[in-house]
Amino acid sequence: MGSWGAGLYSGDFAADLRAAVSAVARLPFDGDRLVEILSDVEPEASRNTSDDDHTTFWLVVADQFARRGIVSSHAQTRALAIMESGADERSLAARGMTATGLAKRRVLLAQLRAKVESVAHRARTGVLKKPQPFLMEIGDVFSYPTSNGRCINSYYPSKSKIPGWVENGWGAAVVVDRGLAFDFLAWYRLIALETSVVECPTFDDLNDATTEWVVHRPGTCSRVHFTRLELGRVGRIQIDPARSLETVGPLRPGVYQAIHDISIANELGTFPTSDDPGRPLSQKLAVIRGLKALQ
Repeated sequence: MGSWGAGLYSGDFAADLRAAVSAVARLPFDGDRLVEILSDVEPEASRNTSDDDHTTFWLVVADQFARRGIVSSHAQTRALAIMESGADERSLAARGMTATGLAKRRVLLAQLRAKVESVAHRARTGVLKKPQPFLMEIGDVFSYPTSNGRCINSYYPSKSKIPGWVENGWGAAVVVDRGLAFDFLAWYRLIALETSVVECPTFDDLNDATTEWVVHRPGTCSRVHFTRLELGRVGRIQIDPARSLETVGPLRPGVYQAIHDISIANELGTFPTSDDPGRPLSQKLAVIRGLKALQ
């Protein structure tokens, strides 16, 4: 568990869940269906009453739904039951919250209860009318600039704003899978070069049998992030699903990343081009030697 306090959003989990609700609220489903989706994304917190984040899950969902005018009898019932039983206060007391903190929490929950009991439906803004369009095809091969193995942080408005980022190498990635979470939210899985190179690679360079690729976690990619990452398409390979499955193995789809809107920018890091051995800049799931292993 991360940091926490008397405020409903003082803990790391609550802050992350608030962001998840924001993403899920864009789906064109009713409140109870949205609760099911959130519960599937955070199964331990939502279903395990012994989990430290259990009461926080239901209180945050109820609060966020009330703020957004989303009516869910299930979320309302669970949150009110937690407040009525004192389960949240007991959980926080067991983890060492002071009497002063608990008193502040009781005031907060009284305010929340009034809000949850009086929630009224209202039209949501920003609801998706159709699935997010795919910006990349399976098999697309891209190059992109790096700084000591780091791709451009696409959460910045431009690479010139990134502290210490100096272009001194190139990475490359291949789209090996993609999908739509809940038929609406687009996600992608890419494999990236193990080590960045000095010059912008050509398709022939990348299709060499000795080139090593790293399989990373999936992520999202909006048009803004696609542009900021400076992804340049250099070609496309024909991926054989059976060979890909045999080489990489079964991997989870990017539902979690789609809900939390976690960009592929977090997964395109490589070893630096220089002699500095460095460390992997994102989590490895597997290593592939040569793209032929996927074709």
